[in-house]
Amino acid sequence: MSPPRFVPGFDAPDRPRDAALLFAVRGFELLVTEGTTGLALVPTAARLPDLAAQAQYLGTLDGQDCYVTALPKESAAPEGLRFMPARDLYPVVDEVLFGLGGRALAIAEWDVQHRFCGRCGQPTSVTPGERARRCTVCRTPFYPRISPAVIMLITRGDRMLLARNARFPGAFFSALAGFVDVGESLEETVAREVKEEVGLEIQTPRYFGSQPWPYGRSLMVGFTAEYASGDIQVDGEEIAEAAWFGVDELPRIPPPLSIARRLIDGFVAQVKARTPPR
Repeated sequence: MSPPRFVPGFDAPDRPRDAALLFAVRGFELLVTEGTTGLALVPTAARLPDLAAQAQYLGTLDGQDCYVTALPKESAAPEGLRFMPARDLYPVVDEVLFGLGGRALAIAEWDVQHRFCGRCGQPTSVTPGERARRCTVCRTPFYPRISPAVIMLITRGDRMLLARNARFPGAFFSALAGFVDVGESLEETVAREVKEEVGLEIQTPRYFGSQPWPYGRSLMVGFTAEYASGDIQVDGEEIAEAAWFGVDELPRIPPPLSIARRLIDGFVAQVKARTPPR
């Protein structure tokens, strides 16, 4: 069994940082190298030594150290570099690097937001051996926040329910999704979100898989479920339109790296496997 490509870490190793990858974050943007693709998009610490000196350690990617640092909103890109919305990495890098870029965004945000204690206002310091900042006076710890969300593909025979989010431009259809509320189980969230967004009752929710989704600091937990009753009635706020689609009449759907696409592709494969050839 091959070793994992990315191995997370907390304490920076005692070795030079020049060859390390440096994820420099400005909001939801990453500083990348002009005119490159793939792993070469991420500059090494040798190009930004001052930033690298104060960066948070992420771990290793294929044995190469990785660090992250947060930049002020007014920061300008140095010559030969540019800021790139992190979501734009989606079609140009593999799943591991895309996930690492998202991890960097979340850790940079956590590091900036918890420099001071939310309880007593005193400075915090990084805690060795874990991803935490701890108040230097009252010792309250602060960890990166993760908000669980569910994403669910509702099926009805050989058809699936896909919807277009009102906030996304263009005819982009996907599975329904929503954040878990306080006191809810994941299965309860699935049923509530489907009812709120499209007015349907569902049955037999089943766990499918999960995917970290840092653009909102969430963990997407995937489910499938079967239609039980009701007619589609979109809420008009989050969902602009929704409909049942057969596997051979799909609209524009999410790209392959997303768990939404994996849900859709999995159902398509199931339907085609049980459909006799013509």
